[in-house]
This record gives sequence, structure tokens and C-alpha cells, in this order.
Amino acid sequence: MTVLAPTVPLAGGTRMPQLGLGTWPMQGEDCARAVASAIETGYRMIDTAENYENEDGVGEGIRRSGIARENLFVTSKFNKKWHSVDGVRQACEASLARLGLDYLDLFLIHWPNPTQGTYVEAYEGLIAVRDAGLVRAIGTSNFKAHHLADLFARGFVPEVNQIQLDPHTLRADLVAVHGAKGIVTEAWRPFGERGACVTDPAVVALAQRYAVSPQQIVLRWFVQHGYVTCPKSADPARQAANLDVFGFELTPDELAGMTADRPNPKQLDADRFGH
Repeated sequence: MTVLAPTVPLAGGTRMPQLGLGTWPMQGEDCARAVASAIETGYRMIDTAENYENEDGVGEGIRRSGIARENLFVTSKFNKKWHSVDGVRQACEASLARLGLDYLDLFLIHWPNPTQGTYVEAYEGLIAVRDAGLVRAIGTSNFKAHHLADLFARGFVPEVNQIQLDPHTLRADLVAVHGAKGIVTEAWRPFGERGACVTDPAVVALAQRYAVSPQQIVLRWFVQHGYVTCPKSADPARQAANLDVFGFELTPDELAGMTADRPNPKQLDADRFGH
């Protein structure tokens, strides 16, 4: 039986699967094969970006899967060169052309790039492409609380903010802002820096207790917190295992025992990094 991830509601009325397939750094045929395999396994959300340079491969994988477009949730993200109202329209049309799709389910500002100072204009561009029917939902990626505050001051509230978050990198203050504003928290790099969360002794012990993989324990942590995430895998067996996290439930004590907020010196700073 095909496993399908549950969905969470977005503020604009769209529903977003809690688990999807991440595609960076896969490209070309490898990407197409992985996307087709994931969709056949039961994945209904695929995450890509202009900067990944693999939207063509994602589109090919979608076509190979044979699944109707309306049953999929496709996310892409655009770079700082498009941070203007007209620029976002150009970025969106270019992404759709590379993907071979008529619309995106979610379109995100990939990084705020505050030194450029045009992410508010970029968000205005997102509203315009949503109003034009090119995208169904809009949001941000890697925005800190003060970047979001600049949007809130204009009455703009992203439906999603995709951020670096895992059981060792909690981002509690930012997640609290999301909760107060009805923004869905989506996490990238769910297994931590170099997979550190997967080798955590607490996670390994839980994996043995439930007879599942450490990766499944970490993904279950995301599910039970109500977060969205997209682990990357090109291996069909691993793809299936990553999606199969709905047959067990961790207790509050178990969730707490694998959660440890630790300073991450390699965490990318959205005030200094971006493309």
C-alpha cells in the first residue's frame, strides 16, 4: 500500500504535505530518476530551486511518474537578482519553463539578502504572481525574525518560512513568531550538520526501541512538532523508509530526550549569506 504523508493547511487555503523530497544537489538524469522513483513511492511534494540548477530534471521526473499534476505539490525558490516586482514574474516564468509546468504550488524568496535591501519588493512580486495564477502559495526561505518584521509592517505574512532547523538547531524564537502569525515552519537539512542528529545516542537508542532507522526517528520528530521537511535521497529503499514514519509515535519524554539545542558554528547567517 502506498504511504502518503498527511498535509498541513496554509493560510491561503492550500494544503502542503508534511514530508517531501529534497533535490539538492541532484541534477540531470540522476535527479529525474530520483523524482520519478519518489513519486511512485508515494511522495507528493518535491522541493527545488533556481539555484539548485535541477528544475529541468525535476520536471522530467514528474512527467515520467505518470501522476496527475494536480496531485503534486511543487516548490521552487528564486535568487536575489530577481528581487523586484517585475523580476519575480520573470523568475517565476523561467522556473515554470524549466520545469515544464503551468503553475507552482509554492514559490519562495530563497534568501533575504538584506544588504541588497529589496526583499520587501520581492514579496510584492510574489503577491503579483499569486494573483496572476502562476503560483498557489507564497513564502520565504531563511528569513530571520527581523526580516519577517519588515514584511509584517507592510501587512505581508508569508504562508511558509523554510529555515535551517533540526533537533539540535531549534530556532525557538523564530518558530514562536511563525506560530503567532500562522506561518508554517519548513525545515531544510533535517538530519543536522553532516547528519549529526542521526548519530546522536538518544536517537540511535530510540531507533533500536522502535525497530526503525535513526533517520525515521528524526523525521518523526518533525512530524510530531507539526513541521514540514524534505529529506533528500536518490535511493528508492531510503525514500520509502523516509516516508514510512506514520506507524509509530514518540512519547513527549522521548521527543524531549532527543532534543538538545546546540550552538552550530556552521549555521548559515541570513544577514551575511545568500544568493
